[in-house]
Amino acid sequence: MERVKEFWFSLDDKIRYLFVGGFNAGVSYLIYALLCLIFGEKFYQIALALAWILSSSISFTMQRTFVFESKGVWYKEYAKCCVTWFFSYLINAGLLEFTVKILHLNVYLAQIISNFTAAVFTYIAFKLFAFRKK
Repeated sequence: MERVKEFWFSLDDKIRYLFVGGFNAGVSYLIYALLCLIFGEKFYQIALALAWILSSSISFTMQRTFVFESKGVWYKEYAKCCVTWFFSYLINAGLLEFTVKILHLNVYLAQIISNFTAAVFTYIAFKLFAFRKK
């Protein structure tokens, strides 16, 4: 197990973020798609908000542990993550609205595009703000 950990943390944090972030994005997208199916596609923004809330706790734990290997005070980092997620959510929701209403993409494809863009912002904000090493 120690060799796996050693190998994992020998990878660049961008690579680790791709794996962990990809997993988190997949979980978030599945929650989003399921909620769109349950509530109807016209409620895609509500589905996005609920998916974002549900997947954020999973994301915090995984990013903190498996990407940034943080040893900081968890509740301070969580507060910083909440700020990051707020802005990331605004980027995602705004781009989702644009791609659905203006570009006329379906809500599922639009969310894939929007989520990818928000993920890039989130990585940068996590690295430079939420999990910044002293």
